[in-house]
This record gives sequence, structure tokens and C-alpha cells, in this order.
Amino acid sequence: MTLRKIAGLGALLSFVMPSLVMAADEVAAPVLNAGDTAWMLTATALVLFMTIPGLALFYGGMVRSKNILSVMMQCFAITGLISILWVIYGYSIAFDTTGMEQGVVNLNSFVGGMGKAFLAGVTPASVTGPAALFPEAVFITFQMTFAIITPALIVGAFAERMKFSAMLIFMGVWFTLVYAPIAHMVWSGNGGLMWDWGVLDFAGGTVVHINAGIAGLVACLVLGKRKGFPTTPMAPHNLGYTLMGAAMLWVGWFGFNAGSALAANGTAGMAMLVTQIATAAAALGWMLAEWLTHGKPSALGIASGVVAGLVAITPAAGTVGPMGALVIGLAAGVVCFFCATTLKRKMGYDDSLDAFGVHGIGGILGAILTGVFAAPSLGGFGTVTDIAAQVWIQCKGVGFTVIYTAIATFIILKVLDAVMGLRITEEEEAVGLDLAQHNERGYNL
Repeated sequence: MTLRKIAGLGALLSFVMPSLVMAADEVAAPVLNAGDTAWMLTATALVLFMTIPGLALFYGGMVRSKNILSVMMQCFAITGLISILWVIYGYSIAFDTTGMEQGVVNLNSFVGGMGKAFLAGVTPASVTGPAALFPEAVFITFQMTFAIITPALIVGAFAERMKFSAMLIFMGVWFTLVYAPIAHMVWSGNGGLMWDWGVLDFAGGTVVHINAGIAGLVACLVLGKRKGFPTTPMAPHNLGYTLMGAAMLWVGWFGFNAGSALAANGTAGMAMLVTQIATAAAALGWMLAEWLTHGKPSALGIASGVVAGLVAITPAAGTVGPMGALVIGLAAGVVCFFCATTLKRKMGYDDSLDAFGVHGIGGILGAILTGVFAAPSLGGFGTVTDIAAQVWIQCKGVGFTVIYTAIATFIILKVLDAVMGLRITEEEEAVGLDLAQHNERGYNL
């Protein structure tokens, strides 16, 4: 080869190689999926909409008029508090996978590390997703909205009697010691305790609803009954608010369940369908059970049935089919009705707005029935081949969550009660939390 040819070849390579390197970089670089990104942005907004204004109105309408602002204020304050704690360390505790290994039980099986504290390393270019990719910032915000609504649900169990200051500290500590670890164990992936067990929880039956429902039951027992309960009438002061709040929860829940597919795909579409079916069935189931038992159907009853159906289908939304959803919804409506009325009356606990009766019981029922109806033999879309074995796994997940949450919540509340006191005075309770805790009235006539 002549020197002239060698020189020519070198010049050609010097021109071509940078282009080849750039092309390789472009192939290796992650490519965002615009459709998935748009859907996850929408789903995130829908889930936040569930807490403010949805839950705030749903709970606000059910308390007495002197306490409406206190309940709404708690929902807003929790939204702000958990958002900041999520950014500082919550996301890291829940989703940092450092030290995790499938089949190995260690500290990181129960709680994540601090590698993502203060959202270290998160940039506009950071991506995530099970298949197609969307920005990690969107995933962080999506999961933040789950972390927000879970402690907000607990408010319904102790409404009208906890000090605002105690509530804020309790929620911060509970989020840190209970919510984030349970989310890690269920959702963080290989090496997570309940993930490795094979627990099916598509959108939060265990992480959100059982967790919040059990915490609510413990909280109402530790605080004790409201003054005058159950002999003094404590009727909801504005069921219009409650119905509007339930409607907002129903709509927002499509982001909750369908968004948990983390993609705009067939799983998200089926999750949306089964969510609608189960919710409608539960609303009718509660209404009919109340009609047959009490002689008349009530607006509060159908609104509660809506939420019961939404709760029960949550863990199953990604794996059950339409007929499984129908059964889960009907079962949730009837069972939650009797637990929120007959069971509560017989046991005598003051679960003010039925956080345990709807979220705790509905979450447990839905989690267990997921193990049944996720089976393809019963119209499901999961990988369940042995229904009995999967039901046992689901029961293990339920049992662990109930025990861990109950013990941790009890300890947190007792320590806070000893340090600063949990409950308002009798005089403040008589006046109402709106004036006693916030110096405001919901209604100035």
C-alpha cells in the first residue's frame, strides 16, 4: 500500500470514526416514551387530586360543622409535610435497592438505604420504567402522591379529637417508620421481603390501605372515644361534600390503579376497566345491604360503598379480569358495610369516619381475593397456577403488615402521648377543633 493510500485511508477513518462513535452513543442513550410519560404525568395529577380536594371533601362532609376545617387542614398539612420528607429521605428509604439480593434476607430487605437521599443524582435525564422509559422525576412524584394519601387516610379514624401538633409529629414519624419500610418490602424489587415472598399488590392494597386502616384502628383505640360517643348524635354535617369527595376519589383512582402499570399499555387499560366494574359493584352491594338491613338506602352508604370497592380492587387491578373484579366489588360492598356498622357497634371502638371499616377491611379482603382471581383459570391475567399457595402468600403479606403496623403505630402513639399528649381537652372538643386549634370557623353566619 502506497503512502498516499495510507494517508487517504487515515483521513477517511478520521472522518468516519467520530460519526460511528456518535451513532453508538445515540443507540445506547435511553429514549423516553412520550406516550408513557404523558400518561404518568396525568396519573400523578389524578392521585394528588384524590387527597386534595377529594379526601378533604369526603372526610370534611362527614364530621360535625365545628370540625370541618380541622379535617381539611390536616389533609393539606399532611400533603405538604410528606412531600418534603419524601424528597429528603422517604424516596430513598422506599426505593433505594443498594444491598438487595433476591432470596437473601438482610437489613435492606426491610428498608432501603440513603443513596437517593435529597434525590441525589436525579436529573432531567434520569429515566425509569419497567419497559419503555419515562423521567425518574415523574416516578418520584407519582410515588410521592401515594405516600401523601396513606397517612391522610388515617385522619378519618381519629377525626375530631387529636391535637394538630401531635398529628403532624405522628404522621412524620409514622411515615418514616411504617409507610416507607412497608413500601420498600412490597414494591422495591428483588430482595424486598414481601416482593420475594411473591405478594401481589399492584397499586397499594397492602402498602396503602391495610397499612392506613390498621394504623387508624390503633389510633382510635389509643385516643379513646369522642365525648358523647355513641349516645350523642354525631351526624355528618354536609353529605353533599362527602358525595363530591367520593366522586373525586372515584375519578382520581384511575390514576392510582391504571397509573400503577407505569406505562400506557394493555395492563393500564384493563386496570381502568376492572376498577370501574369493582367500584360500581361495591356501591350497589353496600346500597342493597343497607336497604335490606335498615329499610332505606342512604347517600352516605353509597359513597362509602364506592370507596370500599376502590380499596378492594387496588391490589388486584393489574392481575384480575372483569368477572373477578365484579365479585371482589360485591364482596367489598357487603362486607365493609357490616364491618363499618354492625362490627363497630358490637366492638364499641370509635372509628370516626370508618377508616378501618373501609380501608382496613377492604384492603384485607382485596389482598386475599387477589390470590384467587389473579389465576388465569378464573379469568385473571396473573401467573398464579396454584390458587391455594398464592392465597397463603397473600395472607402472609396481610398478617405481616397488620402485626408490624399495629405494633409500630401503638409504640409511636404511646411515646408521643407521654411526651406531648395526643388529645385535645374536653372544653376544646366541645367548642370544636376549628376554633380551638385554628381560630377559624368553617361557616360564619
